[in-house]
Amino acid sequence: MTTKSSGFSLIELLVVVAIIGILSAVGIISYSGYVAGTKKTSAKNVMQQISLAQTEEYSNSGSYLITEPKDDSTCGPDKDNTSKEINDTLFGGGVVISEDVGYEMCIFGPGTSYTIKALEGGVAGNCSMELTHNGVWTEENC
Repeated sequence: MTTKSSGFSLIELLVVVAIIGILSAVGIISYSGYVAGTKKTSAKNVMQQISLAQTEEYSNSGSYLITEPKDDSTCGPDKDNTSKEINDTLFGGGVVISEDVGYEMCIFGPGTSYTIKALEGGVAGNCSMELTHNGVWTEENC
């Protein structure tokens, strides 16, 4: 006796749904890594733009822009103060450090040199990058 099946069984449908779930999970993880890598590269490009603007600032005023603090210690980047001050002073109010970059930046140093610091999301413990006036890069937790 032959029976005619005109559809899928419940097991077959569950297997297909499980495979689609696994593929989407892998895709989301890959996409998140891609976005994080792109934001990091964008932050590095902005830091290099700041470095070039610092050269122009030194030519015009005889000193580098130092955000807070005004000594040789490290700084704590935040969007309301330091990133805005960099945009206003070095880029004439243009938005070079945008929220899309995902990093907040500040500049510290003794005045005869400087270090640009970028902190992911402005939160301690996240990816932190520094670029010195000599072009030396350092990264932590990236």
